[in-house]
Amino acid sequence: MQPAEGASPSGEGVGPAVHEKRTIPAAWDPGLPEGRAAGVCVTAPARPVPAKPFEAIAGSGASWVAIIPYGFSRAGQPGVQFDHPRQWWGERSEGTVDQIRFARSQGLHVMLKPHIWVMGQGWLGDFDLAEDADWALWEADYRRYLLQFARLGDSLGVEMLCIGTEARMAVRRRPEFWHSLIRDIRGVYGGKLTYAANWDNMEQVPFWDALDFIGVDAYFPLSTAQTPALETLLHAWTKPKAQLQALSERHGKPILFTEYGYLSVDGCAGKHWELEARRSALTYNAQAQANAYEALYRSFWAEPWFRGGFAWKWFLTEGAGGEGDRDYTPQGKPALDHMRHWYTAPE
Repeated sequence: MQPAEGASPSGEGVGPAVHEKRTIPAAWDPGLPEGRAAGVCVTAPARPVPAKPFEAIAGSGASWVAIIPYGFSRAGQPGVQFDHPRQWWGERSEGTVDQIRFARSQGLHVMLKPHIWVMGQGWLGDFDLAEDADWALWEADYRRYLLQFARLGDSLGVEMLCIGTEARMAVRRRPEFWHSLIRDIRGVYGGKLTYAANWDNMEQVPFWDALDFIGVDAYFPLSTAQTPALETLLHAWTKPKAQLQALSERHGKPILFTEYGYLSVDGCAGKHWELEARRSALTYNAQAQANAYEALYRSFWAEPWFRGGFAWKWFLTEGAGGEGDRDYTPQGKPALDHMRHWYTAPE
């Protein structure tokens, strides 16, 4: 998913400070059948926010937050820019630290989930480079970016780190880089590791065995109906669910939905990437979103190979969501009641 509009970095990444790795007590053990991440993905604010918005997150029933420090690349060019002064506060280390501390003040667990946004292109999944030398330059910057936030997360006791998000072509072209990156991260970070694969290439990730969780951004298209019935959605989940279970069993790793969510519009359980471009012209439909949330929870929440997920997305600004808001957030919408019910249900 993309960062908040308006971010426009143009500087070099800042190297991390050296520190000693600490061992973080796991909030839940991936080998146990119980325990799920009841999470939300927090949007990176443009300006500093107080701790109060995290009270609403805790009140939603969530026990986890995904905090997203953004980095930026340019289409067809090597390099990753991060921690630049022109980036939004929530995208930089400064804002990331404060958000982690605010989450901690509410008893929330944290996953750090760095994202790369490609200027002039958008989605990282299509980012590609023609020359090995260019890939090497990009990888050196990406390694600095990840190690910066791995060290930061380790110093603050962050329980989980996502090593990448929907990097389809980079994973396909450069598998050895990812294996070496995981080894480097393990050397400085004591928490759990995952990677966020897009739903349509989760089986093409060659390093699941080196991670603790199989992370999937679960935007599976289920139905193009304006307001699909719950029974329709439950049936549509049958095939993807079987694929996810087989993937989990093949690697001996639990599944984690590193992102899941639906726009609040007609047809939101279909191809979200087609809906986004014309979102403002679509009809607001909170019931369709609520049905899609409920179907996901009923399909997965009781499965022993499933470890929960992070709803995309949750804004830290006052008055976000609500009646008429077509965005993904469940804030102020019926979907929030479904989320709260399942997030607070006994294991």
